[in-house]
Amino acid sequence: MTTVDTILAAKYPAKAHALRVAESLKARHGGAGVIYLEAQKTRLIEDSDEDMPFRQRRPFFYLTGCLLPNAAVVYDAVKDELTLFIPPINPESVIWSGLPLSPEEAAKLYDVDRVLFTTDVNSTLASIASSHNGQTAAFAIAEQVSEGTNFQGFAETDTTSLKTAIEETRVIKDAYEVALLRKANDISTKAHIAAIHASKTATNEREIEAAIIGACIANGCREQNDVDLVDPVTKQRKNNVLIDAGGEYQTYCADITRVIPLNGRFAPETRQIYEIVLQMQTECIAMLKEGVCWDDVHALAHRIAIRGLLKLGILRGSEEELFERRVSVAFFPMDKDTMFRYLRVRANLPAGSVVTVEPGIYFCRFIIDPVLKAPETGKYIDTEVLERYWSVGGVRIEDNIHITKDGSENLTTAPKIIEEVESLAL
Repeated sequence: MTTVDTILAAKYPAKAHALRVAESLKARHGGAGVIYLEAQKTRLIEDSDEDMPFRQRRPFFYLTGCLLPNAAVVYDAVKDELTLFIPPINPESVIWSGLPLSPEEAAKLYDVDRVLFTTDVNSTLASIASSHNGQTAAFAIAEQVSEGTNFQGFAETDTTSLKTAIEETRVIKDAYEVALLRKANDISTKAHIAAIHASKTATNEREIEAAIIGACIANGCREQNDVDLVDPVTKQRKNNVLIDAGGEYQTYCADITRVIPLNGRFAPETRQIYEIVLQMQTECIAMLKEGVCWDDVHALAHRIAIRGLLKLGILRGSEEELFERRVSVAFFPMDKDTMFRYLRVRANLPAGSVVTVEPGIYFCRFIIDPVLKAPETGKYIDTEVLERYWSVGGVRIEDNIHITKDGSENLTTAPKIIEEVESLAL
């Protein structure tokens, strides 16, 4: 039986990724040549002898699966040869950090053809350029090339095309990447459940944040994609708290949002809004498959929000009129001026991609008040009914969805059904 752990027991498919990036470059430039990438550098915190928190560069990891700092990689697309360069041993650091990986050990860990030291980068580049008689190009990313790195002997050095080629290639996830995302989601689900348990006794949001981070680290996500808690110090008990948080597992991130009732049950107004948002998300996810236009998904979310707010009496008028006037943007403010202005995706969804579906309804005076004061839109909002919902604050539900040819797969399993959330919160 194939499981996440059995998939991840194999090597990260670095060579397959390098080949895909090379094919993208070839399609754009007629040839892929040589790809050069560097890992993130270690840096000291200002006025300190401690290193800054380390996060690996995504392009480098995509072509290596390596989390080591100060490393590099070269891919010779003509020979289909992937070479990883790791830092040589620093005798002074061994006493503090132990022995680093040797080239032989690294070759067993990573899906590469050979492993050398970073002191061999320039000689390797020169050898490759010579073997191709100076007829091939070198591709790198601007501002991610160390001083002293020498591309002499190549026909050209392109520092603008590689980043785009990698970003476009990374849109389509292979089975290994989906397994990494599933692992990040599984760990993040544990963190969200820990947050619900912590909320029962927490006197401020900082304690809930600590529960999330602790659960992530304990289960293998040392870094977090995001932990958004708006109010980290207040002791005031609110009706609910919105948490946008996810762990990062080997550079692959979960991004999950849930709302927790702080007294164990959702207040009636919060429950009504939550039900609308859950319907928005459920119907939008059901719509997803290869080729679906994201604009259409976003429009559907707005229409469901309009219907729900009409039913509650917060909005008045017809669905079509409210949609055309963009009145729902006051409550679902993914954009400020037009309904589609700030969407992060403006295309048809390809199979293999992963997107977040995160509808929400928010009661924010700074956004709603201008709509109320404008004669052409204020007439559609019943202020007396609205007054009962300010305490809701906001409700957002966010899951990570893997797009397939015939539908989609939800990678997120954190509880979101009202009865499930309340049973954990009581």
